[in-house]
Amino acid sequence: MKKALAIDVGGTKIYNAVIDEKGKILTEVEKHSTPKTFDEIKNTFISIIEKYENEVDTIAFSTCGAVNNQNSGIVGSTGNIAKEYPSMRFQELSKKPVFVENDANCAAWAEYKIGASRNSAVSVMITLGTGVGGGIIINGHLLKGQNGAAGEMHFKMSNKKHRKCSCGSWDCFEIYASGTGLKLTAEEMSKNPDITTFDVVEGAAKNNQLMVEILKKWQNDITDGIIGLANLFDPDCVVLSGSMAEFVDTEKIENLVNSTIVTTPVKIKKAQAGNYSGMIGAALLALEAYHG
Repeated sequence: MKKALAIDVGGTKIYNAVIDEKGKILTEVEKHSTPKTFDEIKNTFISIIEKYENEVDTIAFSTCGAVNNQNSGIVGSTGNIAKEYPSMRFQELSKKPVFVENDANCAAWAEYKIGASRNSAVSVMITLGTGVGGGIIINGHLLKGQNGAAGEMHFKMSNKKHRKCSCGSWDCFEIYASGTGLKLTAEEMSKNPDITTFDVVEGAAKNNQLMVEILKKWQNDITDGIIGLANLFDPDCVVLSGSMAEFVDTEKIENLVNSTIVTTPVKIKKAQAGNYSGMIGAALLALEAYHG
């Protein structure tokens, strides 16, 4: 059975493991803090690859940042990692074939192959964390766009210039649906600048009415975004992943979405591929690309 060394690159952590063509993790997952400089990041990659290169068929990167359509490198800045990172020459890191894909796209692919959207012809995955990531699969293919940057969740929710988003624009889906968005909603509704998302979740669990309303408003914002995505792509399934997804009532959102959209009914599901879906998706994509 073919195997890939999968490396998941984020702004704060780098994970790696060997994964087979069925998406099974074969080794212990190793974790590294993401170095601050380009050279240190590159040396971390080289060290990981040298350790496993001879026992795998390909190297698969799941990375922050938009990835080109050749799956060879990053297009544009990623914001949360060394500014020279997009210039990384991934192909030169190994004598084995090297495959690179955006982390949200990789996670969406893992859900499509072994997780919540398995066998769904058209699916959208939304990753709810500090920000919001996205991956869209159309008829069994990742939607990449003309240069690899498709799936960014920075469409407008308002024209009021109310919240400045991390992308530099105003009132994007991300600044409402993310953990950051929940924090801002909580601040606005509670008039307390020190309130945390933990306070909201804990308070809602104890039936504190204000916290219940804050959580409801946040979920309504997520619902509004999903309605737009469902009307655009007519998916079988929308998958919610990431650390904030556990606080979402998918049944309630599914009912609201399906009562509003003009397209066919859609299932709203929580991700099932696990915490390492980025690595799994990268491995499956790489093995399919080079050995499928």
